Amino acid sequence: MSPTVILLGDFNIHIDNPSCTFANDFTSLLDCLGITQHVNLPTHNKGHILDLICCTDITPTNLDVIDFPISDHKAVLFDIHTQLHKTKEQRTISFRNIKLINTTDLSTMISSYPNPPPASSLTDLVTHYNNCLSSSLTTLAPLKTRSVSFTHTAPWFTPHLRQLKATGRRLERLYNKTKLTVHRQMYSDHLHHYKNALTTAKTSYYSNLINTGTGNSRVLFSTVNHLLQPPKSLPPDISTTQCTAFLDFFSSKINTIHQQLASSRTPSDDPPWMITSGQPLISSLSDFTLVTEQTVSELIRKAKTTTCQLDPLPTSLVKACLPSISPMITNIINSSLTTGTVPLALKLAAITPILKKPGADPSDLNHYRPISNLPFISKTLERVVAAQLQSHLDINNLHEPFQSGFRPKHNTETALVKITNDLLLAADSGLLTILILLDRSAAFDTISHPLLLDRLAGIGITGAALSWFTSYLTGRQQFVQLSNHKSGCSDISLGVPQGSVLGPLLFTTYLPSAGHTPPSPWGPFSLLR
Repeated sequence: MSPTVILLGDFNIHIDNPSCTFANDFTSLLDCLGITQHVNLPTHNKGHILDLICCTDITPTNLDVIDFPISDHKAVLFDIHTQLHKTKEQRTISFRNIKLINTTDLSTMISSYPNPPPASSLTDLVTHYNNCLSSSLTTLAPLKTRSVSFTHTAPWFTPHLRQLKATGRRLERLYNKTKLTVHRQMYSDHLHHYKNALTTAKTSYYSNLINTGTGNSRVLFSTVNHLLQPPKSLPPDISTTQCTAFLDFFSSKINTIHQQLASSRTPSDDPPWMITSGQPLISSLSDFTLVTEQTVSELIRKAKTTTCQLDPLPTSLVKACLPSISPMITNIINSSLTTGTVPLALKLAAITPILKKPGADPSDLNHYRPISNLPFISKTLERVVAAQLQSHLDINNLHEPFQSGFRPKHNTETALVKITNDLLLAADSGLLTILILLDRSAAFDTISHPLLLDRLAGIGITGAALSWFTSYLTGRQQFVQLSNHKSGCSDISLGVPQGSVLGPLLFTTYLPSAGHTPPSPWGPFSLLR
């Protein structure tokens, strides 16, 4: 065991009674573990030793027992000589006090900027959007720098509880000063009240989260995961060098997997069903339909209020100032759809490495998964395109019949029902069943752009729409950022960004349709994704 283990508290064992079998067994257990119990004075008002201090290879000094008026147990005081590590590290942070921003003033300031010239390019429109929003933010909430000590505050610890805690400290000081019975009773009553308030606040907070998540499995899972799982750790010694190491590792891993896949595939041998839909199309998608400000505003209101470090303005403020901002966003989106291009500023991703499993070694790069953080306006553009691509798939009945993920009303539950039903039917027919589970490594990140574009063309995506997807996939860049440190940018020649809106839909489109594969010589089969 560690030489610095200290077990202490109210064990409720009469350690001073040699005839107590339970106490003797407990003492024997301590001896077997090399643990020494150091309290030899009564700690209870009945004269028994119930409060213990058990240590391994460390000896408390100046041990004393004193009366504690508000309890039937006495207070045990002792000193321990050990090296303490500084728990609160000073960090320099940069922040903006956006809570003080008046949204009316912000809207007025954004509207006061002159509109870009009518003949402005798409890149100019995005630059104008970023400059207007970032300049307004800097004016109303300038960037400040401060050295702080970070502490972990419970989300349920309200200002009311903080006030109760301060009141308790004041009553404690009052009793220590006067030693009056009335002040002791006031302090004791307040402690019980404060304890009950803590329990009520914590219960109410998490009950509200769980009730809010009723019917929403994502919110419910997030709440339970937050309660049961430890927080995800950042790698030690965060620096620009560490960010560069992450970027190189992710790029190298993806390139290696792609090369292995490419070496085992001959494109000329691909059957037609790997590219085309295998069925006649009702219509094609050659041009995207332009959107109105109302449509864009509805999409923004329904979107999550998450902000990327690439955003010129926090998403919460974008939603609060929609009448002033939505015309600019709508103009950018329609210009992108018309020209069939995506500007470089909307194809830059900030990568955040996330531990794959809680408790994994944070120093091992293999334990991390890259998550792409994209500008909010980029995701809004993707939502517009995704809705029209989804409509095209619906009209032409191009959905994979066995697809269970990334599809409305299809999830793990429907997949389990399908698999269970197939197993039961096979068993009733006297057939043998083989269940094969495949987990493809870096599936999203190793998508071949040329093959994906061929698949899109094969399902009727043509003209400006296909040009848009070509522009969306090519010329992408990414960098890794940890705290205030970030790497340089690197080009992305493979995959679709994890964390994007279009990524899952493009991934399912990229996979060859199992529903149109030739019949298996070994009999019927089912494939669920």
